Amino acid sequence: MTIKRPLWAETSDLMRDYYDTKWGLPEHDDRELFKMLTLELFQSGLSWSTIWKREKAFNKAFANFDAAKVAQFNQQDFERLMADSSIIRNRRKIMATINNAKVIQELLSNGETLNNYVWSFVNFKPQRLVLDGKRLSSQTSESKKMARKMKKDGFQFVGPVTVYSFMTAIGMVNAREE
Repeated sequence: MTIKRPLWAETSDLMRDYYDTKWGLPEHDDRELFKMLTLELFQSGLSWSTIWKREKAFNKAFANFDAAKVAQFNQQDFERLMADSSIIRNRRKIMATINNAKVIQELLSNGETLNNYVWSFVNFKPQRLVLDGKRLSSQTSESKKMARKMKKDGFQFVGPVTVYSFMTAIGMVNAREE
């Protein structure tokens, strides 16, 4: 079976593999969701390939995206991350990641998983988006609603564009070519 890919997924072997094995496929593991949310916020203003090339470095830098561990990061950890040239060294994005890990821990302490939190925005079912050759929108009314709620709940660096990119990356919105 031949996979029909969008142009961005044909730019390199790395991007083809990402599209074929990860992008747009429903993800429900809390650690993977935290990872993808983090990588999407780091991607803001950059290309996805810039971020995905550094995936292993981000995994190492952020304790394999164990939110409980990242939530405990202190000033020394922050300085270590700011000095780590293998990741994107953006002060606001690093601080947002640590903050978001703390928000996830708060969700867990209230009996909610990150999976249930994010998937509730689409009633726990992927939403099918038919592109018909059109470009994927940068945001939707759903991503605006989700971003507002996430910000209200304490998440940072979660504007509607970043949230929509996250939603499509984790399969909440199925925009895969058929």
